[in-house]
Amino acid sequence: MSVRHTLRARRGAVAAAMAVTLALAVGGCGGDSKDGKSNAASSGSQSKAASSGGGQQPGSSTPKSDPTVKLAESTGQGGIVLTINSVARDSGGFVTVSGQLKNPGSENFVDTSGWVGTEKDVLASGDSVAGATLVDKVGKKRYYVLRDTGGKCLCTMGIVGVKAGQTVPFFAQFPAPPNGTKEVDFQLPTFPTMTVPVSG
Repeated sequence: MSVRHTLRARRGAVAAAMAVTLALAVGGCGGDSKDGKSNAASSGSQSKAASSGGGQQPGSSTPKSDPTVKLAESTGQGGIVLTINSVARDSGGFVTVSGQLKNPGSENFVDTSGWVGTEKDVLASGDSVAGATLVDKVGKKRYYVLRDTGGKCLCTMGIVGVKAGQTVPFFAQFPAPPNGTKEVDFQLPTFPTMTVPVSG
């Protein structure tokens, strides 16, 4: 196959991937639920899926954030400390949450399976933070972590544990709430809900 034909094939594949992205990128849907919060359809998008800790995929990377900035912090199961460093909106219609998971204890923490959540659509992500959600209380919508066409989350994957004294950076990407939304509730299974400001 010539170089010209190869380039044409690659361009066609990229165009097809972009079409899938536009078809799958869906925002949260309204509708009150029994607990007073709203449910939203899970959202998917073709984008780069990043990972952390031994499960990083080719071409993926964890978005950079300033670890010294603490928007919110909470302690969950096993004494793991969850810190949110950034909740940034971008021009592509996404919100990226970046933070850290720290084990200040003297024993390794391996019970990370709860962080993936219970949504069947993201089980392909394996040990990850795919169970994270954002809740827009004003708009009464809940947003789930975006997924690629393979069903893997656009979030940190490969977190099989947090060693004693270790800090693991993470990120999770969501559909962006309306521009007027200035703060959201971040929820990750086994941790208390945290209200955080949205920048950008």
